[in-house]
Amino acid sequence: MNSNQKKLVKSTVPVLQTNGTDLTRHFYTRMFKHHPELKNLFNMSNQASGKQQHALAGAVLAYAEHIENPEVLINVLKSIGNKHVSLNITPEQYDIVGHHLVSSIKEVLEEAATDDLIEAWTEAYNELAQIMISIEADLYESNVKKEGGWKGWRTFIISEIIEESSEVKSFYLKPKDQRPIADYLPGQYLSVKLFIPGLGHEQARQYSLSSAFNPEYYRISVKRENNGNAPDGVVSNVLHRKKAGDEIWVSAPSGVFHAGVESNQPLVLISGGIGVTPLLSMLETNKKRLQENTTVWLHSCRNEKVHAFKEQIDLLNRDNEWLTTHIFYETLAQNGNDSVKEGRIDLAELKDEVLIDDAKYYICGPEVFIKVQYNSLIKLGVAQEDILYEEFGPQLLHFN
Repeated sequence: MNSNQKKLVKSTVPVLQTNGTDLTRHFYTRMFKHHPELKNLFNMSNQASGKQQHALAGAVLAYAEHIENPEVLINVLKSIGNKHVSLNITPEQYDIVGHHLVSSIKEVLEEAATDDLIEAWTEAYNELAQIMISIEADLYESNVKKEGGWKGWRTFIISEIIEESSEVKSFYLKPKDQRPIADYLPGQYLSVKLFIPGLGHEQARQYSLSSAFNPEYYRISVKRENNGNAPDGVVSNVLHRKKAGDEIWVSAPSGVFHAGVESNQPLVLISGGIGVTPLLSMLETNKKRLQENTTVWLHSCRNEKVHAFKEQIDLLNRDNEWLTTHIFYETLAQNGNDSVKEGRIDLAELKDEVLIDDAKYYICGPEVFIKVQYNSLIKLGVAQEDILYEEFGPQLLHFN
């Protein structure tokens, strides 16, 4: 892109700030009309709720704002690239997206969409697409080269299903071809794909791996969403009706939210609800090494009935000086529980426990939960680079 084209792209920032979601809503409607097969790739629940349109509007705005130096977005782009690889996105699909995005800009901006502006946005998109294709090519190659790795979708058998709480089940997945499976970093996720009868097409979802690596199987732990008529939960509900012996498509482990398998730093793990899953993988993986360090885990959920892995955490916590846990229930049973606090996590009240020299802080849970905990850590003086978080669903959070 030349300097004039970059200026033209930046000139659209005010429009994107006020009408970005109108643009992305038009874009998705247009693209799905011409390419309905892409509904297999996109999360149609997030489409119905508007989360995906909002997330894409934020991403387009961020790219326009940083068009002169898109490298500052590299961590976000790598996160998106991991998600794309888990869905087996191809370079050809970038051409489809680019065509409909640029066409949507022209149709939404109408007379403001001059030929020069459209050419500038075409160049901007093509440059971004090449960055993403390059990131994803490296990830695909890495997956294939890894022992037990693969590219695309692979058939797995659900070998066992364990109920972890009133709304969470763990699924143990073994490869149908009985060949080796790739290891992963604790905190990463799998994409699984199912045919959804109510939609008439496939849908893929990402679920955190919830245990230390075992060469015999993968374990994911899935919360069954039950939001009435809301679109969330179409995949989790179908998955919860599966039985041992059923088949499921799985892509290789992905994700940028992880701890090293040889972590030598104290950890502070902060989870809300089903956000427990990647943090449990971190704890199990690093259990031996972490016994030499301090580990603090704070977990919040609605009540004891929905508290997944309670017994497992109690067992890890028993007689272990290296691990301290703080459990919070929004509602306590009448008989009470001395080891559980009523209410929600307040890091300011626990600052003596959570402020640890050289610690890394990992947060996982709903969007609002992450925002509250992240801001609390910043107020307590924790450096931004020491805080990592995983947001389930579209990337809506951006901390500067």
